[in-house]
Amino acid sequence: MVRELAHRGGRAVAHVRPDSSRVAEWRARFARTGAETDTTPWSAEAMAATLARLAPTHVFALLGTTRARMRQTASRGGAAESYETVDYGLTSLLLRASVAAGSTPRFIYLSSAGVSGTTGNAYLAARWRAEQELRASGLPYVIARPSFITGPDRDERRPLERAGAAAVDVALAVAGALGGRRVRERYRSTTAPVLARALVRLALDPASANSVVESEGLRENAEVRSEK
Repeated sequence: MVRELAHRGGRAVAHVRPDSSRVAEWRARFARTGAETDTTPWSAEAMAATLARLAPTHVFALLGTTRARMRQTASRGGAAESYETVDYGLTSLLLRASVAAGSTPRFIYLSSAGVSGTTGNAYLAARWRAEQELRASGLPYVIARPSFITGPDRDERRPLERAGAAAVDVALAVAGALGGRRVRERYRSTTAPVLARALVRLALDPASANSVVESEGLRENAEVRSEK
């Protein structure tokens, strides 16, 4: 998505946590795209100060953890990670910092298919809380709800997720052939480049303000961008 933003010609500032062992690598990668790198600590005060200085027009919240990452962090003795602390907690921190920035940026939040207020799934529940907080924030927003994000170009290797996506896509293809086209389009997987094009296009489209876009809408927006 950083590449897509930079391709559009605007100023793109990508955040990398300051304690990451790959800060130098990411700084070099983003520099090659024409983007800047920011390493502000994850604290409310520091993030608010950075956003007040940058005065962004758009803030993209693409935060999330995985069960594998939670286990790895715990095994290394690091601070506990969970859907509550990362998927909701850091998104909430970034949202509050964006409100405090004073530039009223449009907040683009990467949520998930299947989110609802009645779910018993911890991952989906955390994202529902973030969605509700965003709606009440007063900032213009876009909420994107993709299904599985897969493909060989993802930075993290997620073999179980890729296998799950493949299995779901096969089942959805059968459902589509039997008349369940809407279900198929809602839940079939997408790739990172397709999602990135859609997010950027929706972010820059005045007509998409305060909208919730499901998987099928994300693919439609990416396809319009590709045709141009």
